[in-house]
Amino acid sequence: MTLKAGKQIVLVASNKRLFESLFDLGLANRVSESTPRERTPARTFRPALRRALGNAEALITAWDRPPHFSQDLLTWATSLRIIAHCGGGVKTRFTRPLFGRLVITDAAEPMARHVAELAVTILLYLARHIDRYRKRLYRSGDGEENILGREAGMIGIGRIERAVADLLAPFGVRLLVHDPCVESNEAHPFVRLASLEEVLTASHFLILAGGLTPEAGGMLGPKRLPMLPQGDAIIHVARGGIINLKAPTPLVLRGRLRCALVVRASHEPLALRYTLRPDEGAILTPHIGSGSISGRVRRAIASAVLSDIERFFSGQLVKNRVTQDIPDRMTQR
Repeated sequence: MTLKAGKQIVLVASNKRLFESLFDLGLANRVSESTPRERTPARTFRPALRRALGNAEALITAWDRPPHFSQDLLTWATSLRIIAHCGGGVKTRFTRPLFGRLVITDAAEPMARHVAELAVTILLYLARHIDRYRKRLYRSGDGEENILGREAGMIGIGRIERAVADLLAPFGVRLLVHDPCVESNEAHPFVRLASLEEVLTASHFLILAGGLTPEAGGMLGPKRLPMLPQGDAIIHVARGGIINLKAPTPLVLRGRLRCALVVRASHEPLALRYTLRPDEGAILTPHIGSGSISGRVRRAIASAVLSDIERFFSGQLVKNRVTQDIPDRMTQR
């Protein structure tokens, strides 16, 4: 779909249904004049899309478009100056040189607090042993059964983790974070940076919500997971591969650890015979971290995208630019 914003031509690379779920009438009217729409299948670059790119000065992408834009984009889109992506998955969508040649923005912020909310919801649920009481309907009286003033660990301190820290602040939770990409003076005011070993050995709850970097891939495997305290709970709400989801299974089945795992969309629906389905120590949910990308969240995403495009063409700094160094710290999508 090609739109005009003043003198700028904005190409929206999205199918009609997804576009309308993101951009309601009020948001669409922020781009003043609509012209005939171009269609292209989600995973192919057809001539129609290439022709449309030839006139575009701005490109809006969404999660249904071709999975990867190479440097060839600059050959087809000689007037292109900015790409605004509806979501957070820009690392694998755009080849690295494009981040230096164009302004590329994302819109992950509207989703971050929703993912953080899910992580904190599960954390409180596990801390109070709700499943155990619900199933047995009597008090066992063993162990701590709250989160107030206790320790929780996180790997990384990105958007989601910062939102988790904000939500947990009233509970007095002591947050330990391991993030080799962050200097101490950049950390959130409610967290303390620590080594990976300290995070694992001192945390009663371990929250995994963010960046899969080359260093983080497979970080938590059979050698490191036993470092977690007895009865510790792993809360995994990320899509990255920081932990192999098979790794905690034997520890959970033995009662050594508890876990809450968000199942990736590609694995839904989870097999009925999946090992951890019936286990008392496991909570399994589909990928609902961002509210299943509800209408409210989608409109916030679209608004963030349009705001950055408007800032760019009015000569202001965009708020959500992804520069060349940032993808190294971003979750694989």
